[in-house]
Amino acid sequence: MRDVELIINRKIIKDTIRDDLTLVAYLRDTLGLKGTKNGCGAGDCGACTVLLDGRPVNSCLVFAVEADGRQVVTIEGLSKEGELSDLQRAFIDHGAVQCGYCTPGMILTAEGLLAEKPNLSGDEVRRALAGNLCRCTGYDSIVSAVLDVAAKRKRRL
Repeated sequence: MRDVELIINRKIIKDTIRDDLTLVAYLRDTLGLKGTKNGCGAGDCGACTVLLDGRPVNSCLVFAVEADGRQVVTIEGLSKEGELSDLQRAFIDHGAVQCGYCTPGMILTAEGLLAEKPNLSGDEVRRALAGNLCRCTGYDSIVSAVLDVAAKRKRRL
């Protein structure tokens, strides 16, 4: 057990956590942040992706204690004051949400990519999303949503 202080979705959380508890389990089972999905448990599907200090990580491969003192953003943390983020809205507008199981991981991976590299090509988006598996459909609508947001954010700069 370890005392930790996490910053999750802009909120400081002090807790005592088992050393072997994964971040995805802590987010879902302790904090009730069910948007982070527990998929394969091996880092292969991307369903559990969260942003850790702004970078996408598979939270099934990270122990919660490793997030001590760091910022974690889940899909719930992207919306502000009940409003969806531009990327969340774009996924809906482009029909990029199918069953929704992979969607949080896709969106957070895309958010990390957009923060790192605002000017993107479709190939770059596809490469970035390669670790996020969707079994419902192709990726064209997802890539379109990400490119749409990239273009809109670029116009705002």
